[in-house]
Amino acid sequence: MNITCNGKLIDLTTPKIMGILNLTPNSFYDGGQHNNIDAALRQTEKMISEGATFIDVGGASSKPGVEEISTNEELKRVLPVIKKMSQTFPEIFISIDTYRSKVAAQAVAAGAQLVNDISAGNLDKDMLKTVGKLGVPYIAMHMQGTPQTMQNNAEYDDVLVAVRTFFSEKIKAAHAAGINDIILDPGFGFGKTINHNFTLLKHLRSLHITGVPLLIGISRKSMIYKTLGVDVTHALNGTTVLNAVALQQGAHILRVHDVKEARETVQLMEALDASYPINP
Repeated sequence: MNITCNGKLIDLTTPKIMGILNLTPNSFYDGGQHNNIDAALRQTEKMISEGATFIDVGGASSKPGVEEISTNEELKRVLPVIKKMSQTFPEIFISIDTYRSKVAAQAVAAGAQLVNDISAGNLDKDMLKTVGKLGVPYIAMHMQGTPQTMQNNAEYDDVLVAVRTFFSEKIKAAHAAGINDIILDPGFGFGKTINHNFTLLKHLRSLHITGVPLLIGISRKSMIYKTLGVDVTHALNGTTVLNAVALQQGAHILRVHDVKEARETVQLMEALDASYPINP
């Protein structure tokens, strides 16, 4: 269970942490906090010190119903930060969170080493072949519709079957486009009800496809704070609990806002797995 980033082999048999760096004014949790270079670099340094292996840089919010921004605006937000990050922190692996092939290509040229696409190529017909030519790992997420419409008709006969079928098709398409390293993301909250999200998490092992890592992004999402009757600022404890469940179900990467807590969760779950068995 390995991927290759920038010529380096990353072993995912030990789960890794991907820290979220939103360069947007309107993300659902931390919008506006890191949307200048100095603030972004401070947050990056903090997440690296807390144990992040990857930093996922996003310049366009994908929360439900969000207004779409232009490609040029997205590029203006992400490129200066990625260039400075790659110079300042050469040890970190930078992921570009975009569904646009033009943004993906320019971000990789600026120093990004992975592409994280919420649409798995469905919103840009050139994405898969672009990533294949770039030769970088590709995170393909399951989403129904677009960020603007995804919650309008969140219905499935069987959400597990739908997501697994989607994954199988996307793996074939990605390989055909020349992509070697693929990571799958079930897309919690993207065109799914709260019950769909918990069903996916409870049966996450059924989504495993041999040799393909799973990335889980449930950090501070509505499945947590709506279930608990709190707001997003009080969803860290719930995030930690569900990340532990995801790790028990075989998650390989946790995509989070709070790196320290996620890293500690991985450490504790590893200690649990390594504990001595009791003979019956």
